[in-house]
Amino acid sequence: MPENDPWEYSLYIPNDPRAVTVSRRTLRLILTVHGLIRLVDVAELLAAELVGNAVRHTKGPAALRVRWAAGVLRIGAWDADPSPPEPPQPFERALEREDGRGLAMVRACADVWGWQPLAREGNRGKYVWCELGSAPRGERRPA
Repeated sequence: MPENDPWEYSLYIPNDPRAVTVSRRTLRLILTVHGLIRLVDVAELLAAELVGNAVRHTKGPAALRVRWAAGVLRIGAWDADPSPPEPPQPFERALEREDGRGLAMVRACADVWGWQPLAREGNRGKYVWCELGSAPRGERRPA
């Protein structure tokens, strides 16, 4: 499948800390088979932070969603809690803390990130996402 063809995967996960590892390894496999190995390290880090937050801060199931279209990789985590995520701390201050670094890391490593509340078929929750472009870091669009 050519790199320019769009695709999307969703992985539904239980509220279990092991889901972070399963999500990272699944994402690595997806990106490898699609010829996007250059994005794997940063994408795994971002997915681990997003899924980790969904599992750590909510009680219900979650999902990892990965989409490639027009040279942009979108990684997102859905969870059943509609509350907005805590705003990220500036990265320098977040490094000094033992927790709460997740979204600061996402903001520092991704080209852009955001979240949106969701309501579908009676299910409520939120979707927190980030994007990586396929261009080298110095050539990416500003966040």
